[in-house]
Amino acid sequence: MAMPGAVRIVEVGPRDGLQNEKTVVATADKIALVDRLSATGLRSIEATSFVSPKWVPQLADAAEVYAGIAKKAGVRYPVLVPNEQGYERARAAGADEVAVFTAASEAFNRRNINASIDESIDRFRPVLERAKTDGVRVRGYVSTVLGCPYQGEVPVADVVRVAGTLHALGCYEVSLGDTIGVGTPGKARAMLRAVAERVPMEALAVHFHDTYGQALSNILACLEEGVAVVDAAVSGTGGCPYARGASGNVASEDVVYMLHGLGIETGVDLDALVDTGHWLAALLGRETGSKVTRARTGS
Repeated sequence: MAMPGAVRIVEVGPRDGLQNEKTVVATADKIALVDRLSATGLRSIEATSFVSPKWVPQLADAAEVYAGIAKKAGVRYPVLVPNEQGYERARAAGADEVAVFTAASEAFNRRNINASIDESIDRFRPVLERAKTDGVRVRGYVSTVLGCPYQGEVPVADVVRVAGTLHALGCYEVSLGDTIGVGTPGKARAMLRAVAERVPMEALAVHFHDTYGQALSNILACLEEGVAVVDAAVSGTGGCPYARGASGNVASEDVVYMLHGLGIETGVDLDALVDTGHWLAALLGRETGSKVTRARTGS
């Protein structure tokens, strides 16, 4: 299959990125981050997460952030919800797109949310039912698709089953996540091919962490299979608190630079994205995780 002519970047920095950053970010700065990202041409920006503040204190201000961002026409602002209670909070804040999550690894789910895969799906099944009635779009995440910090290898059949279940339940898109960044291009390609036999390629996205420096190579392998949606986080923010050594998400700047070099349209202004990543790294008090930003700014 030929590579896509255009790719939609799903910017996950304000949620998946910030939730695992140690530096506490002020509500006003979170709002500013989303607004800056909106101005870059990104069309999907995961704004925040309506999980319990007990588990993710960084995002305890989800309602305030969602209310404060300047919603730009043509841009989606999905929010993560773990269960029906989270869905209700998100809807009360005005969210019209949500995301649910589970893992392909039983061991990871047990350690992460103290539930089996099937139990985790049962938790958000009411979310999908209510969302359908409410006309709310639902995106699904499947983590640990290429490896688990607790059980090691994750059978591809398990990834296919979980992704297929999410799609069948009503998720318009399923994001396949290499949570601990252990995947390599051959494995990423094989996993995507297997899932695409169950879920249409146009309903799939990929989500890579860069722990072993393989994220861009993995994305390229998946692009060659026809995937046209890629998750990334500005400045390479994030990580995984449940996965020792897992570095941040692949940097949005680096993904956009590669895609533009391949002649693939993103609609994103790379210069504006680099400026935003540079600003965010300074706010967090650490070096940016983007090689493109380091090359262009010298920091």
